[in-house]
Amino acid sequence: MADRLTKIYTKTGDKGETGLSGGKRVRKDCPEIQAIGDVDELNSAIGMVLSHDMPAELKNILIAVQHQLFNFGAQLNNADFDLISDAMISDLETHLDNYNENLPALKNFILPGGGHAAATCHLTRAVCRRAERSVVAMSKEKDINPNLQIYLNRLSDFLFVACRVLSKYSDQEETIWNQNY
Repeated sequence: MADRLTKIYTKTGDKGETGLSGGKRVRKDCPEIQAIGDVDELNSAIGMVLSHDMPAELKNILIAVQHQLFNFGAQLNNADFDLISDAMISDLETHLDNYNENLPALKNFILPGGGHAAATCHLTRAVCRRAERSVVAMSKEKDINPNLQIYLNRLSDFLFVACRVLSKYSDQEETIWNQNY
């Protein structure tokens, strides 16, 4: 960003349109803006997770993800950007595998919960899934880098494991789903 934003409101969106990079005007309910908004909400939800006590390594990973999600939004806004790489996806897979290795094996589904931090992370995982659905919907109308969908899919898996890590870290029990409850 070359210039500092000194005026936050512009009134250019008052009639339900907004601008994409390059000056293109689109409706605020178009698939691109929906996907960008869902990724922005995901980034905010990760910020809520980060407000909880957690292992330093997990905190650092989530902060890196926030930066990557900002890049992700920029790439949705401008297809010429190539900011989500195979390496970022591989890093998520490595972190996922490393954390999952130290958790008890799951034989059943667990319910969202497991303490306040884990419950916040479960909600964040659901927001991630919605962002993924928005990106898939956008991809039906516009060519996008396949890494965008893969990244969100892997991130939601990582967030699920992070929920379990946060439950364990805060000495909270996970609730196993009981279909006969």
